Amino acid sequence: MSKISCIIFLCIVASLNAMRYRCDYTYYPEAEGWLKLHNIPANFQEARFQCDFEGGVLASPLNNGLRLAMKILISKELRSNLPILTGIHAVSKTDFVSIEGTPLWRIHHEWAAGEPDNCDNNEQCIAVLDDGSFADVHCNHTFPYICYKKAPRSVRLNECGTIDREYNFENRTGSCYKFHSVPRAWQRAHMACVAEGAHLVIINSDTEAQVIKELFAKHPRNSYVNIYSDSHAWVGFNNWGEMGEYRTVDGRTLKEAGYAKFAKDEPNDKVTKFVCGGVDLSAGLDDSRCDTPHPFFCEKDPDSLLCEEEIPSDVQGQ
Repeated sequence: MSKISCIIFLCIVASLNAMRYRCDYTYYPEAEGWLKLHNIPANFQEARFQCDFEGGVLASPLNNGLRLAMKILISKELRSNLPILTGIHAVSKTDFVSIEGTPLWRIHHEWAAGEPDNCDNNEQCIAVLDDGSFADVHCNHTFPYICYKKAPRSVRLNECGTIDREYNFENRTGSCYKFHSVPRAWQRAHMACVAEGAHLVIINSDTEAQVIKELFAKHPRNSYVNIYSDSHAWVGFNNWGEMGEYRTVDGRTLKEAGYAKFAKDEPNDKVTKFVCGGVDLSAGLDDSRCDTPHPFFCEKDPDSLLCEEEIPSDVQGQ
């Protein structure tokens, strides 16, 4: 996307009063918000993380409106006969609450035949069957699920095409950036970025490296909890299990991506098979064990969450 196209795009976005929350969500007036069905099954923790990263919550049929909206969405888009995992889970063996903190006894429900049975004394999550009845299930078992964002039909997006105010547009590169101060392992960090319509940042030039350096400097070490390192943040490359072979999250070598400047004495992990990439405070590349939690940078195109009809024609394909 050229700078001129970006400027035109941002002016148009700023002038629109009614935009979708994001293109992969559908507005349901019954629910007074936006819903998205995830057909790929996940366990409770992964589903909760995914919905949270997308800006919503793991949906539960808390009221008649949500119950109806979920039923309509399931009938239209569910591609399996599996139950739907909800955000209702046990905070003790006998006390169930939704993600929002609503206790189960305040949620209208009917149990399926033989439920709840607390099989193996280890069923602490709730799923909805195709007839709308409830069943308790193992939280580590995988099911399709729905994410829900309570928001009006008309949503005002920022210049990055999102309601996430932590993304900021950078004129020098034409991209938007966000610094995540909560340390996560590399794979979880990448999941968070993708769920936000972004990706772990791919540094393409000295200019972009300077942008990342400046953004890192805006977040002093005491602004995030990182017991492993005070000077490392994840970016979008790893060795894909090949020692010494580093590629970005879009499959390019660092040289092909346009920036391969490692910090002094880096890369230095010669033992670990799976190594992931980050930057130091000076935007020099370095490596670290993928399972080590670090803060991280996400990079987002301004139009990544918009539907095709919402993208100005002179910007499409740029």
